[in-house]
Amino acid sequence: MGAAASQGDRRPPREVASAPIPTPYGEFQARAFDSPSGHVHLALVAGVIGDGGSVLTRLHSECLTGDALGSLRCDCGVQLRSALRTVAAEGRGVVLYLNGHEGRGIGLIDKLRAYVEQDAGADTVDANLRLGLHADLRDYGDAAAVLRALGVRSVRLLSNNPAKADGLEHNGIAVESLRALSTAAHRRNRAYLETKQARFGHLRPAGAGLDELPEASVDVGALLGPLRPRADRPAVVLKYAQTMDGRIATHTGDAKWISGEPERRVAHAMRAGCDAVLVGARTLLQDDPQLTVRMVPGASPLRVVLDSTLRTPLTAKVLSEDAATLLLCRPDADPARRRALAATGVMVRDVGGGPGGLRIPEVLGLLRSLGITSLLVEGGGRVITSILRAGAVDRVVVSVSPTIIGAGVDAVGPLGISRVSEGIRLVNRSVYLAGDDVLMGFDVERASGVPNR
Repeated sequence: MGAAASQGDRRPPREVASAPIPTPYGEFQARAFDSPSGHVHLALVAGVIGDGGSVLTRLHSECLTGDALGSLRCDCGVQLRSALRTVAAEGRGVVLYLNGHEGRGIGLIDKLRAYVEQDAGADTVDANLRLGLHADLRDYGDAAAVLRALGVRSVRLLSNNPAKADGLEHNGIAVESLRALSTAAHRRNRAYLETKQARFGHLRPAGAGLDELPEASVDVGALLGPLRPRADRPAVVLKYAQTMDGRIATHTGDAKWISGEPERRVAHAMRAGCDAVLVGARTLLQDDPQLTVRMVPGASPLRVVLDSTLRTPLTAKVLSEDAATLLLCRPDADPARRRALAATGVMVRDVGGGPGGLRIPEVLGLLRSLGITSLLVEGGGRVITSILRAGAVDRVVVSVSPTIIGAGVDAVGPLGISRVSEGIRLVNRSVYLAGDDVLMGFDVERASGVPNR
């Protein structure tokens, strides 16, 4: 990229403190720099900078809502964690946290006001403009000065934003390359990500689009569909993996792994696109799933378990701190078990019992009251059958593996259907290959012929 520009009379930030900070990704040296603007910038340095050439670098703009609170309106927290992991893995680099960049420089209060405009239909650019603000007020002079103070001469920049590279170049830091950071889109930030690409010229991650996974070339957004919630329940996507002969497990209950790794990455990206993921207690007891998005860069959803008698072990992976967990049980569930599970930090809520388990309409109504607008249901067979019988599914996604196992666990049990003409009709097909597996997505059609949305 281009040559450095003059710095003028800008007084450089001054280093005021330094201390090691251990993180889940590795240890960084945290070096604080006080700038004339009144902002304190934090450089997280991994390894030895040495001659300062070709340093893997991330300029991360402050985002309290995304970084600290985990807001799904943006992908900032996901990108920060991804950058820390990437730099730590290389063993040499800098993640520079730039304060004063909240809301692209408009500040926290005006960012919240801009959210109101976005909820009224404006994209993230027009929301700022409606408030009489600039679309982007960020300056990268301080960033370049801090990098120089660290001994950095040239960088390989971890960013989707070419303006950050231009800002460093303009202020004297050579940018050797721009490496995009991928994100598994959520329904709540999809428009935000699309606006950054369309109106700010942000890069699409190499080898994959906004909703695509390079290993599978699957449009996860199309698989999930538009995810339109209702007043009384979330939008519900039913997803399961089965063998060629229609089994989701062997006769012993074993289901690991029916699908291959590319398909499982798609499943994780689908989780990242929804507010919550739901399974039944039998699936939890048999498979001990974690229900996070470990295989893709994204935010893990709320984990919901239908556990009418609270059989969830205290050692279950869904009780880990990787994501929030909600256990739904009958009101008469053992109080001692309820207290023990609640002590782990999970939510435990009562739902009325019904035939074969909990009342599905009541389950979905409770989730909607908690702010859940999109729900991914992953099984097992009893839950799949119950939610289909309740007529509460908007979208069905089935993965078919090229495997035959004979007798085993059926994906769907009895639905009370005696005629083929009474069957649940699936429309608006989309089909993808994920490694050796075939993924098929359909909308559920009402008896009237109108898709079940």
